[in-house]
Amino acid sequence: MTATEVPAIAGAHLFEPTPHADERGFFCRTFDADVVRSVGLDPDAFVQDSLSRSVRGVLRGLHLRSGAGEAKLVRCSYGRVFDVVVDLRPNSPTYRNRAFFELSDQTQATLYVPAGCAHGFQALTGTADVSYRIDRPHDPAEDVTIAFDDPELAIPWPLPVTAMSRRDREAPPLAEALRPQGS
Repeated sequence: MTATEVPAIAGAHLFEPTPHADERGFFCRTFDADVVRSVGLDPDAFVQDSLSRSVRGVLRGLHLRSGAGEAKLVRCSYGRVFDVVVDLRPNSPTYRNRAFFELSDQTQATLYVPAGCAHGFQALTGTADVSYRIDRPHDPAEDVTIAFDDPELAIPWPLPVTAMSRRDREAPPLAEALRPQGS
């Protein structure tokens, strides 16, 4: 497994396993504590694993957490997704940068999304399973959602959106979502 820095998002990394394929299929290690540790992350910090299943065209995001934020490892274990990270950490050298990835079951690559970055994805295949390893227990009171089609972000979603949650559909634009409460 190799770890590569994501230049557009400070602190983000892409972990790429080495699949061993033969006539039976393949085997690969999708998490290696030593490799995670080698880029300065604490592998023991991740406390929850979650899985989402989406169909082609479904869009999830853009999501982030208020307060201390939430770092996560994201991997498409089945199918393919167009994955998006937006750096929303005001003190980051890559503040407001965006990075796009295609995550798939063919590569089993895992993306590390630092706390303070918004994340979203769109399913590109009939079924797409995305697994998340999160560093804090989920608290719905800290959820922040940003409009996927905010012109300020100009994310080039590859497909028409076929479905999304009500929360995502009604999300405010970036400027409004980041405005301090009571302003």
